[in-house]
Amino acid sequence: MLRSVSARCSLAHAYMKFLLITNHSYMFWQFRRELVSALLERGEVVLSMPFVGHEDDLKAMGCRCINTTVDRRGVNPAADSELIKTYRKLLEKEKPDMVLTYSIKPNIYAGRLCSKMNIPYGVNVQGLGTAFQKEPIASIVTLLYRRSMRKAKAVFFENESNANEFVRRRIVTRDRMTVLKGAGVNLDVYTQQPYPSEKESIRFLYVGRIMREKGMDELLYAAETIKKKYGNKVQFDFVGFFEDDYKPRMEQLQSEGILTLHGFTKDPRPYYAQSHCVVLPSYHEGMSNVLLEAAATGRALIASDIPGCREAVDEGINGFLCKKMDRESLVSCMERFIALPADERERMGAAGRAKMEREFDKKSVVASTLAALGLL
Repeated sequence: MLRSVSARCSLAHAYMKFLLITNHSYMFWQFRRELVSALLERGEVVLSMPFVGHEDDLKAMGCRCINTTVDRRGVNPAADSELIKTYRKLLEKEKPDMVLTYSIKPNIYAGRLCSKMNIPYGVNVQGLGTAFQKEPIASIVTLLYRRSMRKAKAVFFENESNANEFVRRRIVTRDRMTVLKGAGVNLDVYTQQPYPSEKESIRFLYVGRIMREKGMDELLYAAETIKKKYGNKVQFDFVGFFEDDYKPRMEQLQSEGILTLHGFTKDPRPYYAQSHCVVLPSYHEGMSNVLLEAAATGRALIASDIPGCREAVDEGINGFLCKKMDRESLVSCMERFIALPADERERMGAAGRAKMEREFDKKSVVASTLAALGLL
């Protein structure tokens, strides 16, 4: 028999079993391992996800890992039905004292099961993505989320706009919401680095998946426009893997000397360190970890004026905000940065670091998470 909610809640300060469910081990390791460390101090941590990296690292921390297949983007009723069955068996076998879910399918499917089985659980909404942008999908997702969050102990959001959307859709009540500063940034890992020389060029850096929804069409236009106008005074670096749609164009622009492709890296810190400004003209974000990491490194930011980006940028102080899906606005922001005196560009980076220390320290995010779950 599974323990009752009241019995489980009484274990808040005793040894507990935590089950964390998500859809990608690499991203989980990158942004949640500090929370895992805090949970390990309070009990056993079991992880359920597809392991595509860092399984050994998580095991070395003391976690027990269960490889669970999740189709992150597919909408296959048969596959999702199997996933629900898998989660049910997992919950029945593990009998966790508390469950934490991340990403849409674990949030909805595992959350709904926890609600039915009276298992205390917390849900993390890391962004809205495209789920709420088109009907009838938006109405279906709203209904599924509403059912899955009915008994959630806490629902975490990475920005106020996403939280407000869930209130507007009557998915969850305000009293169970906690708006975090994204996943925060580990200031001991992403340390402030000396501002690089501008003798050779001013370097703009993009880090992330090279895809349309990250504003790639606008950024490539801006790179071509700026490079043709300023020549060797500027350089564009791209770090990340690209979708096949962009491969021919990216390789052509590299052959023309417009940009440099560096491919995927597990550690972006050297690229942040050698850049002067990090650019992210994204269409939607939960909270951009790239912007937080870059600012913590002491680099200026140019980003879309959208939820999940604007929180990291104080306009004119540590960067500039451009209009979403507006390539001329992006070009304008880049030219404003280029026109600044060198010492002002450096001051922008330093202001970003100070902002991260004030508002986005990972330690504070972990503490807020634990408090909302009644674990402090």
